[in-house]
Amino acid sequence: MRYLGILSLIVLLSCQKPAQPLTPDLNNGGITLPQGFAAVVVTDTLGRGRHMAINQNGDIYLHLARLTKDGNGILAIRDTSGDGRADIIKGYSDVTGTGIELHKGYLYYSDRTHVYRSRLPEGQLLPETKMDTLVTLVEGGGHMEKPFTFDDQGGMYVNVGSLSNCCEMKLRTGHSPGDDPCKELETRAGIWKFDDNTLGQKQDLQHRWATGIRNAVALTWDPDTKKVFALQHGRDDLHRYWDEYYTEEQNLELPSEIFFDLQEGDDMGWPYCYYDHIQNKKFTNPEYGGDGTKSDRCDKAKDPLMGFPGHWGPNDVLIYKGKLFPERYRNGAFVAFHGSWNRLGHEQQGFKVAFIPMKDGKPTGPYEVFADGFIGQPAITDPSNAFFRPCGLAEGPDGSLYISDSMHGRIWRIMYYPKEIPVAEDHKLFVPPVLENPEPIAPELYAGKRVYDKYCVSCHMNTGRGAPGMNPPLNGVPLVTGDKRVLISIVLNGLTQPMVIKGETYSNTMAAHNFLTDQQIADVLTYVRNTFGNKAEPVTAEEVKKLRPKI
Repeated sequence: MRYLGILSLIVLLSCQKPAQPLTPDLNNGGITLPQGFAAVVVTDTLGRGRHMAINQNGDIYLHLARLTKDGNGILAIRDTSGDGRADIIKGYSDVTGTGIELHKGYLYYSDRTHVYRSRLPEGQLLPETKMDTLVTLVEGGGHMEKPFTFDDQGGMYVNVGSLSNCCEMKLRTGHSPGDDPCKELETRAGIWKFDDNTLGQKQDLQHRWATGIRNAVALTWDPDTKKVFALQHGRDDLHRYWDEYYTEEQNLELPSEIFFDLQEGDDMGWPYCYYDHIQNKKFTNPEYGGDGTKSDRCDKAKDPLMGFPGHWGPNDVLIYKGKLFPERYRNGAFVAFHGSWNRLGHEQQGFKVAFIPMKDGKPTGPYEVFADGFIGQPAITDPSNAFFRPCGLAEGPDGSLYISDSMHGRIWRIMYYPKEIPVAEDHKLFVPPVLENPEPIAPELYAGKRVYDKYCVSCHMNTGRGAPGMNPPLNGVPLVTGDKRVLISIVLNGLTQPMVIKGETYSNTMAAHNFLTDQQIADVLTYVRNTFGNKAEPVTAEEVKKLRPKI
């Protein structure tokens, strides 16, 4: 009977048709790829997608930055037809955030102050409802997303981003000296290591594993080299706050977003140093006595593996292990760049997936642009004008590369076709509308526009839509068009706590702008309250004067 069963199995398998290559979408679903590659859009319009995890059966778990209308922060996605496109999407949990991983039979996920896990039985799409808390992390503002990765020996590595731009004494204020030594490093701006199976752990200095890392949203473990690889979001505002040392052109490209490997005890140099990829050199930050030429505070800082142009926003990194792509891609690093927002009104850059060829954990050549075209336009000055913004990366069980989008929630599955790419199909995918030109400015608002263009546009953009997750929008927000006293107080006193608007958290600190005159504040608030589709009564200089703190 045993041999008969084996014979029957052989006959059955010989009668099955070989797996057919997936048919890509027209124009790869809106992106450009190297020759021989094509993309299938797995699903669309899911919301603000962040990181992803993919199970061995191909199920996808997407973490969201904002709850769905049904109150879900994680989406479980399954393709049952085998065409590469999702036909089952179910929501899970009310935890929004960035970090998400499948590990040892659990789905791990994080919010701004915790790492959780829920058991995921084999073959089941949704995890169990019980949620364990593994780690409680520091609260506060600034860079609060908590991506994480696992080694193969029971360790879990969690990024804890910085509160500040450069540990300055007065947050986001020009010519403010840096705290020296930077006390923030005791609880922020580093990687903390925890046990992957112990519940109720607390963040403390003993768990700090590596330091001097401003914010590493892109974080992964490589089992072959036994190292953590990461990319840092570099500091901002070299020219805006230190124009005696840096030109506006330098500010557009510096400091570098750095790619580095980590081992226990490493220090990447923040806040004392930054890296210049043009000169391949570390320099002392001006908050600590730097002037664009000094490197006296950089002796302890580890050299990065590579530097990228400033402000590109690396949000995920993946060391490719699959065999679907050509051999040269194996053990190389894919990096998803979310795109810039702070280039002082100039054309924004990034918004692409790059590839770094590597061997034995070291780059073997310059980075290459792998996937591009996400913004859907030749150029943009406002990141919210980008059609799509790549955010998360994941490798499928067959070696496919998945990319998630944080604007509308599209997921691409990228395949390699060594012989011939099948004729693409037009599935009439969602295409975001072309944005209209800015509304005309009434003459009485010109004074306020001048103040806005000088002090506000770099964060809130010329459209008033801000930067997702960073700087809040000004259009259609009750805070802007409501009680004038609240708005005046924010301008005078600044804002350090995260703000939630329409379900999305905005975490960037706003410095006090009390150096502006009463009339300037009145003008700019009148402009904001009557532009970007807003319509509200003006603010007067007398109203500002009444609320200005008495010295």
